[in-house]
Amino acid sequence: MTLTNVLLRIGIWFLALAELAVGVVATLTPRVFYDHVPWVDLAPPYSEHLMRDYGAMNLALTVVTVAAAITMDQLIVRVALTAYLVFAVPHLLFHVTHHQHYTTTAAITETAALVVAVLLPTALLPLARERPPVGARPDKPPTAR
Repeated sequence: MTLTNVLLRIGIWFLALAELAVGVVATLTPRVFYDHVPWVDLAPPYSEHLMRDYGAMNLALTVVTVAAAITMDQLIVRVALTAYLVFAVPHLLFHVTHHQHYTTTAAITETAALVVAVLLPTALLPLARERPPVGARPDKPPTAR
């Protein structure tokens, strides 16, 4: 396994675990998520429905991301990273324009975290370019079936 594959797999697992943690807490304990996850309660009002939907969406994205991390299939990896960005970019844009209830420190910290959530999958996407399947020998062409 190449260094590129290792870095890609580690990055994908990191994203999957982050989505899983958010998804489980927001789905199973939406009030805990709202009250105790940094910055969430700064965008009132609380909505159990919204928190549970957000959690379920994170769990759905976790399924796709875990499939990518396990299979390392180029198409699934690209779909998972793109799906993550489809969520992360508008999420970042919303938050950077809605800091009215935030302290300066909270606004900076939240923005930094959300920028990382955009930069990581953006950096991983080029690593998912065409490459031989995991376990294939580069010096030997694949055999026909």
